[in-house]
Formats: sequence, structure tokens, C-alpha cells
Amino acid sequence: MLERRPSSHEDLIDHLVRSTALQRGEAARVVLDVLAYFDETTEVFVRRRHRELQSAGLANAEIFERIAAEMPHRAVAPPELSLRQLRRIVYG
Repeated sequence: MLERRPSSHEDLIDHLVRSTALQRGEAARVVLDVLAYFDETTEVFVRRRHRELQSAGLANAEIFERIAAEMPHRAVAPPELSLRQLRRIVYG
């Protein structure tokens, strides 16, 4: 699932251990989880959010509007995609 990253994030892990109640292993897992989250491609993000919002009972029209609104706020914002482009990512 999550690949093992090189120890270049040891300083961040040390900081989390000092500044939170996390143990070293827990802090390392948090760092790996955050890195995996931000490694998502646009396509993976759109599909994941579609599934999440659909399982919350939202209709597709609202889902695609919400995804389009969320995308510019990603850590590395992808290019702006039309609602049609978002649908094509999900449905092909």
C-alpha cells in the first residue's frame, strides 16, 4: 500500500514526536500517509472523491461541482478541468 520512503523525512518525524503525543512509529505512519495523499494523481483524486461523495448520498451533479471547487485547493493544483472532463475521468 504505502511504499517505504527514504529517511529524508526523519526531521519531520522527530518534530512530530517532540510536538505531539505520537510515538515514533505512529509519527512515521502519519508522514507516510500524508505523503501518499499528496502523491495522488488528478485522476486518482477525482475517482476517490467521487466514490466518497457518492457513498455520502450526493447526486452526480453536486459531486462534480464539489470536486471542481476542491481541485484548485490541492497542494499542487492540477489544471482546471471542465465538469465534462471530470465525468470522463470517472466513467471513461
